[in-house]
Amino acid sequence: MRDTYRNPRTQEASVSPRERSDRTAAADALCVAAFEKTGAPVTGLSLVAVGGYGRGELAPYSDLDVVLVHADDVDPGEAAEQVWYPLWDSGSRLDHSVRSLSEMVSTAGQDLKVALGLLDARHLAGDAHLTLQLRTTMLTHWRREARDRLPELRDLVRARHELLGELAHLSVPDLKEAAGGLRDATVLKALVATWLVDVPHGELERRRLALLDVRDVLHGVTGRATDRVAPEHWADLAPGLGLDGEAAAQVHVRDLGRAITHLSRLTWRRVESVLARPTSPRHARTPALTRLAPGVALSRGEVVLEADARPDRDPLLLLRAAVEAAERDVVLAPPTAARLAREAAPLPDPWPPEARHLLVRLLASGRGLLAVWETLEETGAVARALPEWDRIRTLPHASPIHRFTVDRHVVETCIEAASLIRDVGRPDVLMVAALLHDIGKGGLTEHSVAGEPIARAVATRMGFEPEDVERIARLVRWHLLLAETATTRDPEDPATVALVTDCLVDPETVTLLLALSEADARATAPKAWSTWRAGLVTDLARRVLAAMDVDAPAVDPQPDLPVPAAVRAGGFDLQVEADGDGARVTVLAPDRVGLLADVAAMFALQRASVRAARAWAQDDYAISVWDVADQLVDPAVLRQRFEAVVAGRIDPTSRLRPADTAGLAPTVGVRPEASRGATVLEVRAADRPGVLYLTLAALASLDVMVRSAHVDTLGPQAVDVFYVQEDGAGALSEPRAAEAAHAVRAVLGGDLSVLTPPDHE
Repeated sequence: MRDTYRNPRTQEASVSPRERSDRTAAADALCVAAFEKTGAPVTGLSLVAVGGYGRGELAPYSDLDVVLVHADDVDPGEAAEQVWYPLWDSGSRLDHSVRSLSEMVSTAGQDLKVALGLLDARHLAGDAHLTLQLRTTMLTHWRREARDRLPELRDLVRARHELLGELAHLSVPDLKEAAGGLRDATVLKALVATWLVDVPHGELERRRLALLDVRDVLHGVTGRATDRVAPEHWADLAPGLGLDGEAAAQVHVRDLGRAITHLSRLTWRRVESVLARPTSPRHARTPALTRLAPGVALSRGEVVLEADARPDRDPLLLLRAAVEAAERDVVLAPPTAARLAREAAPLPDPWPPEARHLLVRLLASGRGLLAVWETLEETGAVARALPEWDRIRTLPHASPIHRFTVDRHVVETCIEAASLIRDVGRPDVLMVAALLHDIGKGGLTEHSVAGEPIARAVATRMGFEPEDVERIARLVRWHLLLAETATTRDPEDPATVALVTDCLVDPETVTLLLALSEADARATAPKAWSTWRAGLVTDLARRVLAAMDVDAPAVDPQPDLPVPAAVRAGGFDLQVEADGDGARVTVLAPDRVGLLADVAAMFALQRASVRAARAWAQDDYAISVWDVADQLVDPAVLRQRFEAVVAGRIDPTSRLRPADTAGLAPTVGVRPEASRGATVLEVRAADRPGVLYLTLAALASLDVMVRSAHVDTLGPQAVDVFYVQEDGAGALSEPRAAEAAHAVRAVLGGDLSVLTPPDHE
């Protein structure tokens, strides 16, 4: 029965490898007994375990992958059913098939997944010689055809990685299929079986077995066969793994995934190098070393040390080797990196200029940085030069909008910043600021505040001049300033520009921060630097530079649009244009209280997701531009919706009641410092249809005029900022501002009593 080999202990301090062995032995006994009861012939027929069962790695709820193999001249008859029924009756989950030996070879030749599974074939019962013949034949074919089949396998692995992401960075990691998971570990063993490349066996086995332990505990915690670790499982996994709390469990699993990912990338680079080399025996001699820099050479596509290199006498050797590998986008041999981490002389404090120059070259090397940095991390070399890195290593981001852990995000930011160094006057400052911009994460203090003194200390140790140290520290402190201000404040308001100029002080810092903001956003998620957001941030930076009397391009005010005759007659105009992966909708109508609420209702009723919006007044007319996610939004349908809302034929309030807000309660704040001529309300709420409409409707019910709106969506949260005034007057009084904030808060919390039917006359 299944319980014979299911691990019943889910809260132990550790997982014993003996348990997997016991489960496998129990399953083997079931299979052997079932086969023997059939009375099948002693020769020409064998029961074989394949895949994870063949490797003896059964988890508590694993399937039994078995094949009944028969010689080509042997008819298995009814033996198959006689084997399967007892196994089904035992409660086992069974993945089974019946194949002749020639069918097995033929199928494996056509299907890579079958071929990989048969590399782990293990005899269970019947004709052991037939099983041995199968294993020998499959291994021979695999090695003989490796050069032809490995490109296809590489493509399969890449496609899986692109589809599922990396185990080390996923919010819901897949222990088996994600990059760095058990499937990759199995592929690595198959690569070793080709005899073309090797993998550090001890490192791989240690991480693979530890990941199997995690899967064992996960099965016990969930009570089912699963490889996906949902957020609620971390706390229950920790005791079974002998770890203290869910944070430790996350770090443990992500570290395992990171290590296997690194081994996988390294091995595939070596495979590509082997496939690119001639196969003639005369080219198989020991390759000559090509000298790249003092102490550093290239051998078969990998950066290594020259024979006479003396790491203990050359503190720059580690950085020199890393730079050569990253700039050439080749492998930094892990034994070389490990030796340098172990033996290299420490850098003096402060660093000499050449060390700083090498670090900047490394950070600015582009895509080649990632693999080299991973090698430096795995061998402990990063900690030697930058001990502060441990603060953020394997640290998950709090916001789900981020696709990577903090440390990987920082590396990706450096890669993005490398493409922008021609746009700034101090690329060295930009690259070091990119490296340190999130160094303050992981504590209770806001990370940009916590990161400033750390960045100052690191930059000082690196030997930067005092004014550059302060600039790097300032960039770290305010690295979110341009992006947050541009998306939540009115750039036309002098207070907005003054806020930025007070923080950034000089034009050079503004230019550097603009580049850092772009790199940071691009490294966060593909859509975090949309055309819309890029335009807002760039426009704000230009306004700040203009305020600093810098010779910058002229700052364009909000454009004046021609007013169609229909709008002058009291109607409206609506235009839609495709914009990237969405659409941009421009609405022009006579200005009035409640107009923006009606437009927001139009989008909400159409279930068009508003990613960002801007609104401003032009004489007696209101212009609003809306960035929506749906590229196929139909302008005719939008017009019909808007007309129905304005005419009162549709009551948006009844259709857009707020959903349960228990997960993320709305907050509404008044920001008196943000503007001198208007009252600024900042609204944060769970992003869902109707939030924007309900907010604007609540303001309209109080006869509050929205002079400017700045709408943005950050992951699951909507961040909307409204510059409001009394109709025909200036900023709201304190009591009126408090009343407006209370009304919005109440509506978003579910109390719709403050809303009154809008008057469109």
